[in-house]
Amino acid sequence: MGDLKMGTSEAKFADMIWEREPIASGELARLAGQVFSWKKTTAFTVLKRLCERGLFQNRNGVVTSLISKKEFYARHSEQYVKEAFGGSLPAFLAAFGSGKKLTEKEIDEIQKIIDSMRE
Repeated sequence: MGDLKMGTSEAKFADMIWEREPIASGELARLAGQVFSWKKTTAFTVLKRLCERGLFQNRNGVVTSLISKKEFYARHSEQYVKEAFGGSLPAFLAAFGSGKKLTEKEIDEIQKIIDSMRE
């Protein structure tokens, strides 16, 4: 898989595909025109870029995903932790938690995730 980094517009465009797939590429370009005020050529350029990264495919004018949205964001998060925190999830959580106080509900949810990983 290619580069997992996306700009805001690319991410919204990808979400549009994940929410509607399979979708005809022409319909996708029309929607991108409505949502982003893009020309057809811009929509097809962005689609091509996302296909080259291994996220989507455009076969016979029908766009489908090669990985799910959930899998993409899991890999993206993993890559971010690796690059920014040397792969240390504890360092990431410490940095994340230092900026705000976690609620009891958030702490319980994180603890459930940790407990499920121990099993």
